[in-house]
Amino acid sequence: MSSRSSSEPVAGDWRSRWRRQITALLPWLVLALVLRWGVLEPRWIPSGSMLPTLQLQDRILVEKVRPRLGQELPAGTIVVFHPPAALVAAGYDPRAALIKRVVARPGDRVEVRDGRLWRNGAPLEPDWTAEAIDYNLAPFTVPDDHLLVLGDNRNASLDSHIWGPLPRSEVIGTAIWRYWPLQRFGPIRIPAVGAAGSV
Repeated sequence: MSSRSSSEPVAGDWRSRWRRQITALLPWLVLALVLRWGVLEPRWIPSGSMLPTLQLQDRILVEKVRPRLGQELPAGTIVVFHPPAALVAAGYDPRAALIKRVVARPGDRVEVRDGRLWRNGAPLEPDWTAEAIDYNLAPFTVPDDHLLVLGDNRNASLDSHIWGPLPRSEVIGTAIWRYWPLQRFGPIRIPAVGAAGSV
């Protein structure tokens, strides 16, 4: 009768080691899922509506804390949001995510004329776009609990100038960091009012 070599693996030992490894990884997996659900989430840019600020296929990180806590989202903030009711009615997947820039907040009086976005009687500076706007938008006041969001590529963006102000409740998070491609790795900054350039 032969005996098992002491160096030969035992099935029970292998299973035991596997269980220990899974047990050690499980808390990290749960933490990663919680962070993705409630704190930080990776996203990619599927369209050119935010050119030149965000390029097609850019990979960004979206923080979700400020919207969950109801904190202020100042003009210039780039937000990721669920499609509003008008887009869902037009066939958009309600679970999809869109990305635009906040250009006006509740109570702001806005209009588009002469190729410029006007807010509270003055042309918006900076306006975060590389070209004159080729449409007009009649003057109106952004309602409570809503934001006016436009793409930086104003003339090729399905945004608030078409479907109206965005309900604040639809905001998922704010774009804070570009991690790909590496040559553009870094924070997504909001230029100071009156400063030129893009984020």
